[in-house]
Amino acid sequence: MAGEAKVLDLLGAVQAHQRDAGHSWAVDVVLMTVKRRVLNLADRGLLELADREERAALSAWEGRPVRWAARLAPPGHDLLLYTCARPRQMTHAEAEPGRRRVELCLSQMAVLLLAVSLADRLQQPLAEGLADEVRAARCDHLVKRWVLHLTEDQLASVAYMFWLHKTTGSAAEANRFTRDTGITYQPAPTPRTAVPPSVPILHRQQTPTTPPSHRS
Repeated sequence: MAGEAKVLDLLGAVQAHQRDAGHSWAVDVVLMTVKRRVLNLADRGLLELADREERAALSAWEGRPVRWAARLAPPGHDLLLYTCARPRQMTHAEAEPGRRRVELCLSQMAVLLLAVSLADRLQQPLAEGLADEVRAARCDHLVKRWVLHLTEDQLASVAYMFWLHKTTGSAAEANRFTRDTGITYQPAPTPRTAVPPSVPILHRQQTPTTPPSHRS
């Protein structure tokens, strides 16, 4: 991970030098101390090196011989773009007050991702911010779990989604969540509306009335 961080740092430095230069190249002078690493990233396809014609044009621009120059290759550019756009993982120490750290296995995360995809169609909506938390979740490889930091409302919403999953198939995800958090979901009973006596209740059997006896 540290090595990949250094790669991103170098790509960011090359990008910054490209912006500062009027010709969109990072030339040898500004990269001399990291030349070996630049060549390594070029071998990995993350940087492009100037060819002879480009070096000649850069030399004319700079007013001195430019022996080599580099710029971001498309994969290097996209790697930086993706890194900047990717939500930052929140560590346990950074959890905000009022939130709980929740660790979910892969099958549990699959349930939540399905819930997010159905969010606009659910009549019982997801708790505010839950969809963003699910999208921002990252796998903690030390515990081999996906880590989220959720409010009480979000936890209740997660329990609801696991109840839906349990009712239509597997109970393992809901049971694991209840075991880890102590939270479960049960639908609240719907209050019965008073029914006037004159309205028949169809599911009840009608008591047959005994016909009056006829005396002779």
